[in-house]
Amino acid sequence: MFSKFRTALIQLFVSSNKQENIKRAVEFISIAAKNNAQIISLPECFNSPYGVKYFPEYSESIPDGETTKALANAAKEHKVYLIGGSIPERDGDKLYNTCTVFDPEGNLIAKHRKVHLFDIDIPGKITFKESTNLSAGNQLTIVDTSYGKIGIGICYDIRFAEMAALYQKKGCRMIFYPGAFNLTTGPAHWELLIRSRAVDNQLYVAAVSPARCMDADYKAWGHTSVSNPYGEIISKAGADEEVIYADIDMEKLNEIRTNMPYLSQKRSDLYEIKEF
Repeated sequence: MFSKFRTALIQLFVSSNKQENIKRAVEFISIAAKNNAQIISLPECFNSPYGVKYFPEYSESIPDGETTKALANAAKEHKVYLIGGSIPERDGDKLYNTCTVFDPEGNLIAKHRKVHLFDIDIPGKITFKESTNLSAGNQLTIVDTSYGKIGIGICYDIRFAEMAALYQKKGCRMIFYPGAFNLTTGPAHWELLIRSRAVDNQLYVAAVSPARCMDADYKAWGHTSVSNPYGEIISKAGADEEVIYADIDMEKLNEIRTNMPYLSQKRSDLYEIKEF
């Protein structure tokens, strides 16, 4: 297992043109690979505008849909691990918000369906209910890579500390959250949650947003970021389209856990995190 690697997070501008979104995502993957990234991630809902009215039209099956095929080919061509943000997935009569993960041979090695659906109502600011036409996933997703175990969550999943704690308990050393916070929740909680999940579990956390588009129905916050296990933001985007990079050092993680060993000081006689 390698102790160091470079990750690239693609803060993609998402339009209403699905084929163009896929094409540009693949182009950015190529750019990231040429800049020596070994693990590359796209943002949430990168092939479709984010909104319940768009999900049925833009949805596709996995693994035989056009988006999944394009990502598999890109991972294989550039010999990288690829975290495919998320797309609206159709499975029978159900729709899911789904993240696909590919290895450097282009094999689909994981599929995470968003576990916690984004249903909120903040009067005068934003109302959004994914459950209008999406179904929730029913399992957590851990990916074995040459760089260690990685946990996958999607957007609203980051708010649930127990999920991240279970990933840490199962040996994950980094969690990726493709996510699209908005102009209400973004400035309030985006960085706070990224840093909190990192500090809680002494691991790296990467959160990957679409670029902000003020003409879109749903306006993403942007500010794609990576936190180290000490809660320090080591790479951060603005609001516009860009690719950011972070050099991940697992020896740094080990050092932090040795210096502040609170993960081993938990009182399992009083409380515990477990998977059902």
